[in-house]
Amino acid sequence: MLGREAMTAKKVPGQHSPRLEDQLCFAVYQAGHAFNRVYRSVLAELGLTYPQYLAMLVLWECDGLTVKAMGERLMLDSGTLTPLLKRLEAAGLIRRERDREDERQVRLYLTAQGESLREKGGCVPDSMARALGGSVESRGGLLEQLNALRDALLAAAEPA
Repeated sequence: MLGREAMTAKKVPGQHSPRLEDQLCFAVYQAGHAFNRVYRSVLAELGLTYPQYLAMLVLWECDGLTVKAMGERLMLDSGTLTPLLKRLEAAGLIRRERDREDERQVRLYLTAQGESLREKGGCVPDSMARALGGSVESRGGLLEQLNALRDALLAAAEPA
């Protein structure tokens, strides 16, 4: 979807610049924004933002993991993760406790309120599937392609 100004802008003769619409990175960027718009409305009922929902998903899978493990799983640094966890804790959904065996580690636990949100959160994947449309198989294939894309980009970003 191009804005009017972008559609009427003059092209520089003799220059063959890459077109924005032809960039895979821009398509992924736009899709990310579109996902966030849909998630915002779906998650409003739960009172969660998308990053908070992801953190809750991780804890619903593995309650009691460390902050470090959560950061690795979500690919978030501590500067981004800590405020997110503080908001979840302030909302009464999680609690943070020092590990008894290793005081340097902080573990994350669901509260009863956080656990009760799991059932409500179970409707989110179905809502997103309806928004995406298509078959289960096509969404599964897309997920595989996106995971392969992520893996390739992470490998390319590794220092040689």
